[in-house]
Amino acid sequence: MINKGFVSFGLAVALAATAANAFILTGSVSDSKGKAVKGAAVSLPSLNLSTETDGVGSFTLRDTPISADYNDNKVQSLTAMINPGFIGVNNGVLSFSQSGVNPVQVQIFDAVGVRILNKTLQGAGSVDLRGFVKSEGTYFARVKMGSAMQNLKFTAHGTYGSSFGNPEVKALKKEDAAGATLQVVMDGYDTLTVALANLDTNVALTLEKAAGSEETFDFGWAKGNAPVPTRGCGKTWNRVKSGSYDFQWSKGKRTIRIDIPDNYDNNKPYRLVFGMHCMGGWAGGVQQEGYYGMKPLDTEKTTIFVAPEGNGNQAPWAQDDYTLFDELLADLQSNLCIDSSRVFSSGFSYGSMFTNGLSRDHQHVLRGVAVYETAEVNIYVPPHSGKSIAWMGVLGLQDNLCTPAFGRAARNTVLKHNGPGFTDASGEQAQEYSGSGPHLCYDYKTVDERFPVKWCTQNGGHIWDHKDPGATQSWVPKATWDFFTQF
Repeated sequence: MINKGFVSFGLAVALAATAANAFILTGSVSDSKGKAVKGAAVSLPSLNLSTETDGVGSFTLRDTPISADYNDNKVQSLTAMINPGFIGVNNGVLSFSQSGVNPVQVQIFDAVGVRILNKTLQGAGSVDLRGFVKSEGTYFARVKMGSAMQNLKFTAHGTYGSSFGNPEVKALKKEDAAGATLQVVMDGYDTLTVALANLDTNVALTLEKAAGSEETFDFGWAKGNAPVPTRGCGKTWNRVKSGSYDFQWSKGKRTIRIDIPDNYDNNKPYRLVFGMHCMGGWAGGVQQEGYYGMKPLDTEKTTIFVAPEGNGNQAPWAQDDYTLFDELLADLQSNLCIDSSRVFSSGFSYGSMFTNGLSRDHQHVLRGVAVYETAEVNIYVPPHSGKSIAWMGVLGLQDNLCTPAFGRAARNTVLKHNGPGFTDASGEQAQEYSGSGPHLCYDYKTVDERFPVKWCTQNGGHIWDHKDPGATQSWVPKATWDFFTQF
């Protein structure tokens, strides 16, 4: 039997009969850049029909009128075929149950198609709509259990009681199409309403980003994304703010040099920049040089700078130091307010080789790197993850240690994964310094704009602080600072 106020879950799926004047409406939904939008709610509100775009942004809406000739026994028989269940609204509470264990997706839309609730639940249970339905009026619920879906209409009249009628026995006639509207709703986009002259058609729809919304991606962040605060926000930092301290990690102790802005606010997420020292160098030297000259450029005090000490061997960075980096980063993010979407690393010579190694498999925690005179030889480098990362390289064309060939090879490794969708962009040829005048920096054109690659060249040997002819200061710090702060 169908209880008052409840509609058997299987009806719209199992009790379908094709009419001669039924329609099939198909289409696709993409954003303004042509990227498919999956999971968008597509509906014809006047017909109480809705669906969701698939993984390639496509959808289908069809008129499947329900026969009026049914009784309780038929309902029970047909619902059992698709894994029985029911849904309903009673005094503002949406209840659902099923005999299976499929996820249950519950969505509520107001009368103009704006989604006000989107939850994924398990098993059987209930959702109190009164926290979401703030005013009287007509609302639509869409509930999916496994592969089956039921659309419901209910009315809120102060007590939030429900009013369900029997499924409407109607197939839309061609002449009824005039004035029919299609609505597309997706979080982060403006709701799209399209008037349709014909429902037997295919449409290509474009969603526009809602004002103030931020584009999201399966991997990485949009340019200018909102800060992503770490769990250390709100905590008090009890170690030195400018100087050194001993860090206990899984394989012993390391000295860490750190500089935190003197006006540090533990509720404000800060950019984090690592500086990796060269063979024969030390963390204190990186600190004394202002972390490759970037700290003096941080006039707005937006950044925390860190320089870990290497392992003390002739090759100061080895495979274990990737674990050191992981544990140090986790400790900093647990105790300082850091923007986890803006973590960077820089380095010179062996420090650049270690930083370049991090760029191969730490794309999930590093937004970008800057490497001065780098190579992928005579150092442990992990397998490449296939993900993109922002990457800047500086090369002296007379470097006979980390030679131009070594530097270009490291750059090309990055380019193989920095085209749109992690594709190969290494076919683009960078313009390099011609032998006279100031340095030349080339910005790659065929890479994903979220993962830029900058290649800077000049005459010079194995040094990091290259200077233009006649200049007293290196151009490298500002070029790097501009590269990091563009995000």
